[in-house]
Amino acid sequence: MSVRNLSALFRPKSVAVVGATEREKAVGTIAMRNLMQGGFSGPIMPVNPKQQAVAGVLAYPDVDSLPVVPDLAVICVAAAEVPEQIERLGARGTHAAIILTGGLATTLAPDGRTLHANMIDAARRHDMRILGSDSLGLMVPAVGLNASYAHQSALPGRIAFVSQSGALCNAVLDWARPKGIGFSHFISLGESADVDFGDLLDYLGSDPSTRAILLYIESIRQRRNFMSAARAAARNKPVLAIKAGRRAEGARAAASHTGALAGTDAVYDAALRRAGMLRVYDLDEMFTAVETLSRARPTRATNLAVLTNGGGIGVMAVDELIEIGGHLAELGPGTIEKLDAALPVWSHANPIQIGSGDGERYVKALDILLEASEIDSVLVMHAPTALTSASEIAEQVIKSVKAHRANVMTCWVGQEQAGPARRLLREAGIPTYETPGSAVRAFMHLVNYRKNQDMLMETPASALADFTPLTANARLVVENALATGNTILSEPEAKAILTAYGIPTVETHIARTPAEASRLAGEMGGPVALKILSADIAHKSDVGGVMLNLQGPFEVEKAANVMLEKVAQKIPEAHIQGFTVQTMARRPGAQEIIIGVTTDPIFGPVIMFGQGGVAVEVINDSAVGLPPLNMSLARELVQRTRVSKLLHGFRDRPAADLDAICMSLMKISQLIIDFPEIVELDINPLFADAEGVLALDARIRVTANAFGPDRMAIRPYPKSLEEILRLFDGSEVLVRPIRPEDEPTHHVFVSKQTPEDIRFRFFGRVGELPHSEMARLTQIDYDREMAFIAVRHDDGVEGETLGVVRTVSDPDNERAEFAVMVRSDLKGTGLGRKLMMKMISYCRGRGTGEIVGQVLTDNTRMLKFVESLGFKRLRYVEGEIVEVGLDLRMPVALTTADA
Repeated sequence: MSVRNLSALFRPKSVAVVGATEREKAVGTIAMRNLMQGGFSGPIMPVNPKQQAVAGVLAYPDVDSLPVVPDLAVICVAAAEVPEQIERLGARGTHAAIILTGGLATTLAPDGRTLHANMIDAARRHDMRILGSDSLGLMVPAVGLNASYAHQSALPGRIAFVSQSGALCNAVLDWARPKGIGFSHFISLGESADVDFGDLLDYLGSDPSTRAILLYIESIRQRRNFMSAARAAARNKPVLAIKAGRRAEGARAAASHTGALAGTDAVYDAALRRAGMLRVYDLDEMFTAVETLSRARPTRATNLAVLTNGGGIGVMAVDELIEIGGHLAELGPGTIEKLDAALPVWSHANPIQIGSGDGERYVKALDILLEASEIDSVLVMHAPTALTSASEIAEQVIKSVKAHRANVMTCWVGQEQAGPARRLLREAGIPTYETPGSAVRAFMHLVNYRKNQDMLMETPASALADFTPLTANARLVVENALATGNTILSEPEAKAILTAYGIPTVETHIARTPAEASRLAGEMGGPVALKILSADIAHKSDVGGVMLNLQGPFEVEKAANVMLEKVAQKIPEAHIQGFTVQTMARRPGAQEIIIGVTTDPIFGPVIMFGQGGVAVEVINDSAVGLPPLNMSLARELVQRTRVSKLLHGFRDRPAADLDAICMSLMKISQLIIDFPEIVELDINPLFADAEGVLALDARIRVTANAFGPDRMAIRPYPKSLEEILRLFDGSEVLVRPIRPEDEPTHHVFVSKQTPEDIRFRFFGRVGELPHSEMARLTQIDYDREMAFIAVRHDDGVEGETLGVVRTVSDPDNERAEFAVMVRSDLKGTGLGRKLMMKMISYCRGRGTGEIVGQVLTDNTRMLKFVESLGFKRLRYVEGEIVEVGLDLRMPVALTTADA
């Protein structure tokens, strides 16, 4: 993942078309014509050894003959010629190429390698970026660049569209132009040989000409790069995605319940949600959602009021709202009283139907609704009538909305009368829609986008606070299993691991024979459950391998013999290791749930929660999330299932202990962080009631070929970087990576700085930082940035924040920009030096090329301090600021100066 040389791809000063031709309907003909007609201001140089000119422009016989080195090359030659052309262009100094030719990945070169591999090798030798192969090309209308063979050009705009399908690109162009939708960038990825989604999200996420990013995704190849870039871009602007291929038939063959339920599409959905992106399902919805997110005000709550002059359209809106998971606001007594006083007639319920009223009646009702504390957003609807003017009512609504600066969406139904009214609303910046369904779905886009943005800001720890698992016990079980060649743990082994991680399990013993099972039942006393024990049987109930409520030794032995006969008939090849005998759990009223883990081939480990039991696949009530989890993310995962409503209690059944359920999810998250060997896990059923949780059955699959910490799509809080440091006065501080929960103490820390220190840090006078800015400082992506804070550490209890150092790396990890701040009364204690040394060591360890920073010229103490660490003054910025840098590839000689 890199943005290196992407400026040559999107902002070239010159372009060569290798394979340009005059042949009718040839790719080289269309690409050359599009470039010429696009309005590109730089040289366009066709390369064709057989033609003197192409499209009226002098042609050159080969790349070596070009009068200037092209920044960008568009390649239209036969597949066999592509690697050689890339080599020649790279040797001349070209920085980027678009490969319109297809078939490179499936065609072998004379050396036995694919043409694709040879092309990539040639590009890498010259640090050259490749878009494609088999790309439709790209367009950047603002600079007149149409380097594609699309059938028409894109209008200029502020939306970036990135697609893995060239055919869809053509369809979007055809669909968008009549609607007046323009683009800042229009990009066809093709085979993504080099430039991929991660690169483009990094580039477009910081591009000031791009307001929103739209993605059409068929597959992702680099999970960590994609997630890291997507999360960075989604912090800056809306990112929306269509994911194709929503049905994965391969899930039917999964060995575990979790593998069957956590299908590919569900995992993509979880990844997009966790990245702060909004998933949509068709083009119309995608572009409507972009308009909604750009025009409407953000909302954190879901209570919607519907104001309408027609009962029918109001009811249609409410039906759609409830169907897709929205919430209709319940009017409070005060609001009802005000509406009674203001309106001659109305529905006395939400939706608020006011009859065929004029604009004044709309405004009276709207003003009351916008002031009601129980209402978060209002959908104003209007159907044409002979008694009122749709446009006049729209004008009145516009005045009311501007006066309140509230979150209002509108739906003027119809066309002849409603069309001009919608135009007025749109010009006023108020979201407006043609149908009740589209208006309500737009509202839910806002709600879901805000939820996803909240999830984006969650940074779970790699280890739970106040919980220490018996990792050594679990490690022994896993290592013993792998040493004996077993990849499927026995039920007692799986339960031993759960017990080590604080998840309660029922008493379980192994019996090798029916007679031994009988003896164990007698020793345990009371009713027991008997289960077949075999690594070859994933779902024991399906083959008669589970019998419950067995009373006494005789009944157990008889059941064991019958069980052996049934299993032998259904799976004669299964190797039977014996039985498990476990105490029958008596938890009347408990809900059966399932917690599971599977390893997705793209996004790595995923956690599944849902309704459990033997009919788990039939009920199909589950939700998937990416680890690591914290309490907020675990609760959100639970709430996305239907069984969550049962867990809250109903009729005479008390609510289940939701905290215990969420803690179990977090412990499983911790388990798979600690044990990369675990690739699959099922706890089914897990009883959940007011007393807590209890695991009745468990299954774990392990592998010796563990992928390590990089298998996680999202990097967890790096607890291993925590360190106790001693200052000059002998006091100890804990230095650790920053966490989201540090925001309150960070406010206090900033408030204790002197005005001069605030000016030195923020280059100006700064009051109290708003929540949004402070959240950005404390909720970080550890793949892209790092912030170490120093906190008081007395008897293991953390206290106030004393200092912070942070770096933000570019996507290539070539440069990291630093900032450091120590509480004003702690200067001279050595804290600043220790923080900087820790950060320098961290950056050097992850291969960062250099650390740079900007310092005010009158901050002489800081300049002297960083120079003592080996920093050099690089250049002056705007007169009063000097940029300093430390080359991490060079050894550093330190002095004894401190800060």
